[in-house]
Amino acid sequence: MKAVEKLQPIPTTVVWDANMTAYYFGDYHPMNPARLDATARLARDLGVFNLPQIDIEMPEIATDAQLELAHAPEYIAAVRAVSENPELERPESGLGTEDTPGYAGIHEASARLAGGSYQAAEAILGERAPHVVNFGGGMHHAARNKASGFCVYNDCAVAIARLLEQGVKRVAYIDVDAHHGDGTQSIFWEDPRVMTISLHESGMTLFPGTGYANEWGPEGLASGTSVNIALPAETADSGWVRAFDAVVPPLLREFQPEVIVSQHGCDSHFRDEMSHLKISIDAQREVAAMVSNLAHELCEDRWVATGGGGYNLYDAVPRSWTHLISVVAGSPLELDTAVPESWQQYMLRKYGTKVPQLMGDEVDFWWRSWELGFDPADQVDRTIMATRKEVFPHWGLDPWYD
Repeated sequence: MKAVEKLQPIPTTVVWDANMTAYYFGDYHPMNPARLDATARLARDLGVFNLPQIDIEMPEIATDAQLELAHAPEYIAAVRAVSENPELERPESGLGTEDTPGYAGIHEASARLAGGSYQAAEAILGERAPHVVNFGGGMHHAARNKASGFCVYNDCAVAIARLLEQGVKRVAYIDVDAHHGDGTQSIFWEDPRVMTISLHESGMTLFPGTGYANEWGPEGLASGTSVNIALPAETADSGWVRAFDAVVPPLLREFQPEVIVSQHGCDSHFRDEMSHLKISIDAQREVAAMVSNLAHELCEDRWVATGGGGYNLYDAVPRSWTHLISVVAGSPLELDTAVPESWQQYMLRKYGTKVPQLMGDEVDFWWRSWELGFDPADQVDRTIMATRKEVFPHWGLDPWYD
């Protein structure tokens, strides 16, 4: 039985407002806000935004005090300075690079994304909704003192830090973006209350060049709370989902988180040119459902889901994140759902592009549970075992049998 078959409708807040498209580095840049507009329009045209269990909440711009939960005050000041005068050079801040250029208003635009995830944490803490989606968030490369990889403020870290500040004892961060979640890992590297798990393409072939199995945290209380599954280039659906299944559930059952915060960058898609993974919409939907089931099993359904990377703007991103919203809400869309004619016409009129006809990729999607055994001749299985050998003993787990 696939994970998506087990879901039930659940009250869900979706953080969204068109002002989030102000996070915009320019037409040449792969992080184009058209992906957010296209996602919101598809979700609306499919009726997902109108599901009775969904409320739409407009994100506010995070205050400096809220940003300081995850970022140094001097870094925030540097971003503000560039925001007011993009001609300023702030190399120590990570802004002004080809990847993360400065522009007028960058502080407000970035702080709005972070504010969305801060509000997601507040919704969980205030018991307004157990599930929250901020598909405009997921800026996982931003570190405490530096922008990186298109990311200015790390909204995931802001949400996690707010949960901890208000008394949550353990938070699990699950990152399935094609790129290593290095910024979030670094911010919580020494905090035993946070387990960061990143499933990504190996740093041997992809930015940021980090995230190997032996990055399991510092010696001491936080050892084993940093978990990395560095998959070989060309990994496809069966290996990707198998890796998730082999590592994430057993570790979370030992860690016993009270809340899950997940990052669902969809740049792993086989049509996304920013990575070398070969993952379908079908598999991305399945992993989202697996996270949902873990939140139900371990966290009394407390779950914040964000977006992240995704650069196939009109094909992969809108479908993947519309599936994410519907999965989080517990009303998953079928993969053979037809893409609405209204959305097709909107995309052709506004962006001059044709879009897929179905919500799935029409792939032969299958995967083998890790319980069926380790295959030493398989490159993905060797990657999985490397992570299990590095991390499982910290939690009293046997990498071969647990």
